[in-house]
Order: sequence, then structure tokens, then C-alpha cells
Amino acid sequence: MAVLITGAAGFIGYSCAMRLLARGTAVIGIDSVNDYYDPTLKRARIAKLETEARDRGGDFRFVQVDFADHEALERALDGLAFDKIIHLGAQAGVRYSIENPRAYIQSNLVGHLNMLEVARHRKVAHMAYASSSSVYGGNDTLPFRVEDRVDHPLSLYAATKKSDELISETYAHLYRLPLTGLRFFTVYGPWGRPDMAMWLFTKAIFEGRPIQVFGEGNMRRDFTYIDDIVSGVIACSDTPPADDGAEKAGGSKSPHAVYNIGNHRSEELSHMIDLVEAACGKKAIRELQGMQPGDVRDTFADISAIQRDLGYQPSTSIDVGVPRFVDWYRQYHGL
Repeated sequence: MAVLITGAAGFIGYSCAMRLLARGTAVIGIDSVNDYYDPTLKRARIAKLETEARDRGGDFRFVQVDFADHEALERALDGLAFDKIIHLGAQAGVRYSIENPRAYIQSNLVGHLNMLEVARHRKVAHMAYASSSSVYGGNDTLPFRVEDRVDHPLSLYAATKKSDELISETYAHLYRLPLTGLRFFTVYGPWGRPDMAMWLFTKAIFEGRPIQVFGEGNMRRDFTYIDDIVSGVIACSDTPPADDGAEKAGGSKSPHAVYNIGNHRSEELSHMIDLVEAACGKKAIRELQGMQPGDVRDTFADISAIQRDLGYQPSTSIDVGVPRFVDWYRQYHGL
């Protein structure tokens, strides 16, 4: 059997697929390869996965399909066997949700429901899915804990991710479907996304252009290196939440878990920029800006739950991870 990964041409999906192939797990990847950012990068990731599978004698199959189109999704998956799903495909980005709200409803709500239906009818052993630290919204109690209330999202993106958690709780209860949501905290590293701050800063510095530093430079983020994220996602996929089988109202807890997956360190944005400058060998031209609509000033993950249940332990500080990203960026762009 295989693991089905949505968003396989994306940053985290690609990275998880590489790890699974390296350990000999068969992977079916699906992605719409849309133009939210340069599809060339997405196709390069898929090409790397195909090369990895060929070189290792592994099993990787890629199908280009939009999982928000349920009829196309059913046709694409017809005849393919898998027993787990890692659902990472989504319309990402807080700021883009202000400009293109309908894209988020279609991908993050309709698409998420479609994947739950696939999981239900295929009777998969477990579906792990991407949530986001954005669900914490204006919460000013740090670090963010999974037990905190998340009723005040500051962006439509955050609202769709919270909605995904609620819909998943319903499916877990009704169908005893094992589900796990992962609230990611500012993931970065090689093969990352061009719309993320670290990529934008690196690109601008190499090109000698100013960088826009939002929040007057006084923002903090729990930067989490991609290898640590992948370790958490795979550990989660391997360990579905338990279910005692009770189906009565008010009976058992649904087989649905939600975890923070971060680095458990909140770093100043200015320190991250310092590290990018050092790795690039050039100083940035910093233009301080106010807060962007939908943004939060600080993020900080309490990861005690995933540490306790899955043994998750991030090990890569930004002092190590940022230079690795910049080195990859140089290589990818031939600088």
C-alpha cells in the first residue's frame, strides 16, 4: 500500500514525499500545479521526486488534479490503492487571502471536505492534514497552546484552517475516522516557497533591492526548519489517534488529534534578517513598514503535546537553518 500526499508539488508535501521514498514507502502524489507561485519550481520538485524514486528503485506516482474538483479527483484516484493520506495541499498565505478570498473557500474548505470523503469511503487508517498557527489569531498569551481558544481568526486563511479542524472533528465523530491536524509554525528551508519572507529577503538582497520589513521590524516568529517539520509529520502519520469505538453522543472522544508543530523558539524578525545578510554576504536595505492586514505580531509554539505523544523534538536553530536555505537558493539559481 502507499501514502497519498496532496500538495506533493508544494514545499512541505515534496519534502515529506522525499522522506517517505527514502525509507522505502510507496507514494502517490497529487497537485494542481497552479500558478499561485512559479509552477517551474513545483515541476522541479516533482522531477526530483521522480529521480529519487528511480535511483532508489522506489515507487512514486504523480497525478496532476485539483482536489477541490471532486469528480476529477475521483477519476484521478480510480484504481490507485493507498491506506494513509497526508493532506498538505491548500491555498496558502495570509495576505493573498485578502485579495483572492474565493480561492481559499474552494481549496481549503471544498477541497478539505473532498479529501475527508476520500478518506471515509476508502476507509484509510489515518489522514494527517495541515492546519496553521494562524488559527491563534489575536491570542496574546505565549506560547500558543493547543488548548487555547481559537475563536478570533484575523484572516480568512486562518478562518478556513480553523474550519478544517471543526469539519474534521465532525467526521472523526460520525465515522470514527482517525484524523490529525497539524498547526504549522513558519516553515522554511531548501525548496521553500517564494512568497515567504525568507525567500523574498534573500532574493531582494542578492538583487540589491530594498526589503520591506513589516511590523516596524518588531515581529517574532517560531521559525521551523523543514527537516524538523517532516519528522513531525511522518511521526504523526505513523501514529493515528486512538479510538475506543464508542459512537453514542457524549460517549468517547473522537479519534481526532490536533498538534502544534514548531521549533518552540520565538525569534526576532530582525535576527533572521541578520542571518540572511551574513549568508548572502551583503547588507539589506531595510524599509520599515506597519503591520499588514491579517498578520499577527508574535508566534511561539508550545509543542509539549506532540513531544509527549509522538516524541517530536526539533533540533535545527535558525543559526543553522538560514545559511542552509541561502546555500540552496544560490545553487538553485546558479548564483
